[in-house]
Amino acid sequence: MREAYQVAAVRAAERALMELVPDGALMGRAAAGLASVCASLLGEYPGHVYGTRIVVLAGSGDNGGDALYAGALLARRGASVTAITPGSGAHPGGTAALRAAGGRIQDGARQEGVIGRADLIIDGLLGIGGRGGLREPFAGLAQRAEQARQAGATVVAVDLPSGIDADTGAVDGPAVRADVTVTFGAIKPGLLIDPGAGHAGTVELVDIGLGPYLKDRPAAASPQRHDISELLPRPGPESDKYRRGVLGLLAGSDRFTGAALLSAGGAVHGGAGLVRVVTAQAAAALVRQVWPETVLTVYPDDPDWDLIGSVGRVQAWVAGPGMGTGPDAVARLTAILGTDLPVLVDADGLTILSQVKELLPRAAPTLITPHAGELSRLLGTDGRSVEARRLEHAQRAADQLGVTVLLKGSTTVIASPAESEPAGVNPTGTPWLATAGSGDVLSGLAGALLAQGLAPAQAGLAAAYLHGLAGRLAAAPAPENPDSGEAPIGASDLVRALPAAFRSL
Repeated sequence: MREAYQVAAVRAAERALMELVPDGALMGRAAAGLASVCASLLGEYPGHVYGTRIVVLAGSGDNGGDALYAGALLARRGASVTAITPGSGAHPGGTAALRAAGGRIQDGARQEGVIGRADLIIDGLLGIGGRGGLREPFAGLAQRAEQARQAGATVVAVDLPSGIDADTGAVDGPAVRADVTVTFGAIKPGLLIDPGAGHAGTVELVDIGLGPYLKDRPAAASPQRHDISELLPRPGPESDKYRRGVLGLLAGSDRFTGAALLSAGGAVHGGAGLVRVVTAQAAAALVRQVWPETVLTVYPDDPDWDLIGSVGRVQAWVAGPGMGTGPDAVARLTAILGTDLPVLVDADGLTILSQVKELLPRAAPTLITPHAGELSRLLGTDGRSVEARRLEHAQRAADQLGVTVLLKGSTTVIASPAESEPAGVNPTGTPWLATAGSGDVLSGLAGALLAQGLAPAQAGLAAAYLHGLAGRLAAAPAPENPDSGEAPIGASDLVRALPAAFRSL
């Protein structure tokens, strides 16, 4: 897992370590790591640093000091380094080191086009304590750095891009957009979660010795391939279809037949031993043709119908995709939530939850999978606010509703009630996943993992990872023409790509 720590935890660890090491030791370690990454970006061989043009944007805090000391190291390797120091002043030790190495210092008013001519720009304007968007003169420097980046320069952020909220990833105004972020001691949540993650580029972690002093639990964790592989259930010699997990799937309607097909496909390819689909007649006819391995129950037009008693044994439920929101749908969802089984609620089920508040919380494990608009209705807030502060709103919903929340989007985050474990941040995916039915596939996949015994947070994280990986595989260029670029995909392509996603782990 790539674990991320909030600013308060990082600051406490820095204070504890600084009591044990000489003054300036941590800044020296950070600057050395930063300079090493910058040198690698300027060319494969050490000699490629010589003659390159580097601009350091240095604020008055420690981030500016890190950037200036790194600039001094690069200047000693032959780079032409110019530091621009807007605001009230710059780190005195870093400024002296850069001058001693042959670098130049300019204030913010005398830029002389130097940013536009740079090969590499180091953003050390603000540190992890910064809040809100950049104000002038920093905002103007960020804009010129972006213009230079568009023209071919490489932008490297120190610890995090200036203007990003380190704890949440919120971007509340102008901010630096980096190609690479070199972060020190620990990853910060805002580097993993959009919109901040979109400004950070590739994140490089430099170890400065904080590890033993990070006493608080991580705020967030992003899984790697082996983490997901270890989570996934695998059948043994004694397995049968019931031991592998039986999923009940309430999905689809006469109007939304595709939702039943797609969620059933996600469940079948998610490893469940048996999938029991409960749906309308029209959807059942299609599911029978495409997924003959499922067991079908067609719900009657009878408000007194006993759904739970009619379907047969299951170990978990998925309820919501395309099932409608009328009185009969409310009654079916109420029956499922009234069991003591794990339940995943998505799509139309979430609409019902936003209208019938008393359905939650429940004692049994529960996972909901909203996008920003659906979560905003559950919380009574604005969808744009949810997108801007994804982790904050996912955690609020988890605490308020007493469920695990998988908030879908450009960064999918998984939050558990009462912050009982670090929030999960999914690293896979592609913008091509923004297509109708994609969420239905995810629901079936996550439901299958719930039925196999995974806890809601584990099932959500593993499903999001596999779903994103399937999206990448489905959209990827053909092997015989790797330069052809990605292709648009549909949700059915995701279902077909799931076996390859599992095999890749």
